[in-house]
Amino acid sequence: MLSPRQINFEYHSVKTGNDMDQNAQDSLKTLLQQWVDSRQQSLLEKVMVAWSDGIAQLAPDDSLIDSLAAALPEPEPLQVLVPAPAPPGTDVDLGQALERLEAAHTQGEVLKQLLDGLQLFAERSALYVLKQGLATLYAHRGFGTPGADAKVLPPQELEELIRGRIRLVDAPGPAYDALLTPLGAFPAAEVRLIPLRLRRKIVALLLVDSGLGTTLQHPSHLRALALAAEAQLSWLAGAKDEERSAAAPEPPSILTQRVPEAADEAAPAPATFLDPKVRSNAERSARVLVGDIELYFPAKVVQGQQQGSLYATLRDELDRSRASFVERYGLDVENQHRIFYQTVVQQLCEGDPSRLGPAPWAAL
Repeated sequence: MLSPRQINFEYHSVKTGNDMDQNAQDSLKTLLQQWVDSRQQSLLEKVMVAWSDGIAQLAPDDSLIDSLAAALPEPEPLQVLVPAPAPPGTDVDLGQALERLEAAHTQGEVLKQLLDGLQLFAERSALYVLKQGLATLYAHRGFGTPGADAKVLPPQELEELIRGRIRLVDAPGPAYDALLTPLGAFPAAEVRLIPLRLRRKIVALLLVDSGLGTTLQHPSHLRALALAAEAQLSWLAGAKDEERSAAAPEPPSILTQRVPEAADEAAPAPATFLDPKVRSNAERSARVLVGDIELYFPAKVVQGQQQGSLYATLRDELDRSRASFVERYGLDVENQHRIFYQTVVQQLCEGDPSRLGPAPWAAL
């Protein structure tokens, strides 16, 4: 039987041997791992060299290109793409719309023909008249019934357009949203806001959009109609100024004052006769004056027509315009020839005198 001292000696001997075996094993493992890594690196380098050599052999040579060219079918002749022609009648429609604009005799008629012409090329359009810093809805096509408040306070983008700092608005945004609000309609994908100028001042705004469509098919036609309306409005305004100048009496010259009348001078023309040139100018002036009422008070005109009370609805406007006409051409001309009255009946009453209602100067 071993003594405790012998047992302790044996234990230390075994433990020391085990520790030496573990260190030897770790050393062997390290050597083996280094040898494997070096061989793998060498093998990988040989593979990469072989791969590079093989890839180089895959470059196409002349014989392969010739074989492929022979196997391909003959190429088809080159086709030149020609833009699709405009739909039949488009140019004819534009020409007719421009002719109707040029034939308009009043501002109100110009704006009506403009909206009618736009309807040929755009699903929806609306016209706003600028007055006292607000854009007031004048008329529209393609929209539903507008809301009660048809006046728009211009946002910044619309103010830029009104002041002429930008030429037009061609994308949805604050300006388009503001003008669309009174119309109560859904926004469209494509839009144009075009200003109308008179004497270098923007007096109206034209809204045109694609409605349910994705694009405006003929934006150049829309612009052409707007420019034609501008030109006609300017022409009418110029004619109006010329009539005012022509209607003003010229002071007699000194020579005329000193020459006595001839004794055998012909008798004056009858009171019922009106010089054709004066009549033409008077009729044109009346159309302009009545057209201004139609332009700036469209809601009142419609109300008066429906109720048969145009004079009661537009008393101040009609009396003021008639007074301006009488001031230019004289009360006798109006009383004898009824030029202003007949113009009111034709333009505002659509030829029906009963729609005017009782007016102090209607039964003269």
